[in-house]
Amino acid sequence: MGKTAFMFPGQGAQYVGMGLDFYEQIPVCRDMFDLAGRAGGLDVAALCFEENEQIHITEYTQIAMLATEVAILKAVEEKGIKPDVTGGLSLGEYGALAAGGVMSEEDVFRIVRKRGIYMQEAVPEGGAMTAVLGLNTDVIEKICAETAGTVSIANYNCPGQIVITGEAAAVAAAAEEMTAAGAKRCVPLKVSGPFHSAMLAGAGEKLAKELESVEIREIQVPYIANVTADYVRDTADVKPLLQKQVSSPVRWQQSVERMIADGADTFIEIGPGRTLSGFMRKINRDMKVYNVEKVEDLDKLNELL
Repeated sequence: MGKTAFMFPGQGAQYVGMGLDFYEQIPVCRDMFDLAGRAGGLDVAALCFEENEQIHITEYTQIAMLATEVAILKAVEEKGIKPDVTGGLSLGEYGALAAGGVMSEEDVFRIVRKRGIYMQEAVPEGGAMTAVLGLNTDVIEKICAETAGTVSIANYNCPGQIVITGEAAAVAAAAEEMTAAGAKRCVPLKVSGPFHSAMLAGAGEKLAKELESVEIREIQVPYIANVTADYVRDTADVKPLLQKQVSSPVRWQQSVERMIADGADTFIEIGPGRTLSGFMRKINRDMKVYNVEKVEDLDKLNELL
C-alpha cells in the first residue's frame, strides 16, 4: 500500500468564514482557534469568521490560515487518519511542522503571528510578483539571471506555472522577456510585496531571533522543507531552514515529486481552497487527491479511506 501525504496551502486561499463549521461542530477545532488567538494576541475566530479586510493583509492572513489548517488537521487526526509524510507551501510548511509534532501548537501559532508581522514590516517599496505560465523553467531562470535589478523565482508551483519576485521594474522587464520567449501569459499578482525574494532577508533574520526561544521536538512524521525539497532529518536544521524560507524559492513541485518518489500515492490537502490539488493534477495526474475544507469533506474522506 502506498503512503499518505498531508499538504497544507499557503497565503492566497483565505476567505471570511473558513473553518467556521469545524469551529461550531468539533470541540478540538474550537480549542485550536482559541489557542491561536491566545498565542497570537488577537481574536483569530473573529478574524476568520466575521467580515473584515484584515484577513487579506499578510500580518493577519498567516495566523488565520494556520489556525484553520491546524484545526482541520486535529479533526482529521480524530478520525484516525494519519500521514506518512507532510509538506506545505510557504506558510503551509508550519502546518506540516504541527502535523509532525516538531513544535507545540502554541509555539507554531506564536511564530507564525510574528512571521506575518515581520514579513509585512519588511515589505519594501516597489516590490512585485508575477506568475509566468507555459514557459520552460530553464528559460525563466536564465532570463531572471540576465535581467538588471533584483528578480528571481519565488515559487516552483507545477509544470507550466512559475512565480517570479523582486523589484517591480525588474519583474516587469523579466516578464516582458519571458513573453517574447514564448510564455503563454505573465500575470501580475495582487500581493503586498516581493515575497520569497532576497528583499525579504531582513524578515528572516528577525524570525531567526524569535525562533531562538522555541523548543524543537523530535520529528514524529517526516516533512519536506520548501528550501531543499527534501526531508528534514536533523532537528538542528529546522530553524535555519525556516529563516531561509522567507527569502528563498518555494520548491513545491520538487517537494511533491520527492514524496511521490518515496512512495506517496494519496495526497490530502488540509485547509481552505484547492490550490495544491490543482497543482497536483499538473505534477502527476495518477495520484489520489482529496481536500478537507469543510466538515462534510471530512465525512466523505473517512468513508473513502
